[in-house]
Amino acid sequence: MPTLNELIKAYKSCRRYKRNTTNSTSYEISYEEKIFHLHQRISNHNYKPQKSICFAVSYPKIREIFAANFNDRIIHHLIINRIEKHFENRFIFDSCACRNNKGGHFAVERLKMFENKITQNKTQNAYFLQLDIKSFFYNIDKQILMNILSQKLYTSSQSDKEYEENLWLMNKIIFHNPCESYRLKGDLNLLKQLPKHKTLFNIPTNKGLPIGNLTSQFFANVYLNELDQFIKRELKIRYYIRYADDMVILHNNPKQLEKYIKIINNFLNNNLSLEIHPDKTKLNSVYKGIDFLGYYVKPQYTLTRRRITQNLKKKLYYFNQGFLLLETNCKEEAVAIHNPPKQEELESICRSMNSLLGHITWSNSYNFRQNIYHKHLGILFEYLEPQNNLTSYRVIKKS
Repeated sequence: MPTLNELIKAYKSCRRYKRNTTNSTSYEISYEEKIFHLHQRISNHNYKPQKSICFAVSYPKIREIFAANFNDRIIHHLIINRIEKHFENRFIFDSCACRNNKGGHFAVERLKMFENKITQNKTQNAYFLQLDIKSFFYNIDKQILMNILSQKLYTSSQSDKEYEENLWLMNKIIFHNPCESYRLKGDLNLLKQLPKHKTLFNIPTNKGLPIGNLTSQFFANVYLNELDQFIKRELKIRYYIRYADDMVILHNNPKQLEKYIKIINNFLNNNLSLEIHPDKTKLNSVYKGIDFLGYYVKPQYTLTRRRITQNLKKKLYYFNQGFLLLETNCKEEAVAIHNPPKQEELESICRSMNSLLGHITWSNSYNFRQNIYHKHLGILFEYLEPQNNLTSYRVIKKS
């Protein structure tokens, strides 16, 4: 079983970005004792996941989230710490989700590089095929996932004992059904708006991983790595990139891309019990732009999706109308503010602006940032100071 040092390391990585949350703060009180008891339960094979918190988020679309108990999050980090290196060496380079030194911005820049290569620096035409898997997280087959994990880890450098321990822990996490023990939180009306195929409450118990867990994100990469290997090794497709279940293939021949749709869908059906979403399949010229991870990526330039730029303008409009947008229970509520605005209100809108600008700045957005500064700041013009060529702002401290 894992050592106490392993569990403490997992606990520290778990709290790294959750230090100020209520669960993390309460756990930190006598955390050594709690980890010791957790270690005992694992050693005695008495460990089982505890009650999750179920809620829904509305941005960018309504999704069901199951937030695991803090003890269980420690186990998630423990599992990842133990097996990540083995799988990292087997993932293809252009699988970009939830990996160190990669992510959304890396994927967008990589896709743009692919576009320029295949068009020979914008001198030739080329086409893209964009595929999305239908209800991906809710259609992952748990037994297929366990089979993949057991087969791949069997070839690792782990001892037989450690191999069995890891399989036992992963089995506990993967086959745990959070719908059997949970606590509701937030706006219940959002949960009621979920489509039937987008909630764990309406799918077979042998299918689906809860969105919100670190292990779910990692296991999703392991699951679709089977497809990645097929595309690179069998189909030998050069320009292919994947972020979670959003995949893009570039080719000079659109008819060849049409053939790939059926071939890939057959592989998904036969090997992973998945299927391509027919309504989200796109095939077009790369010069039309690829809607990828919040951007429109073209060989000439990259633009931010209109939804994101409009969201920034909307926040500034409401603030200037005398309302401060606060995120409460994952729902935006307008709350009247005093005039002049308080320091915490200024800092709140500044953080919100900088978060959106952090995304927007990765695109060709200089004119848009100029437009925000000159036409949309309103009363904030006298309270906020632009930084780094209008890529962020800070609150002016007045004496």
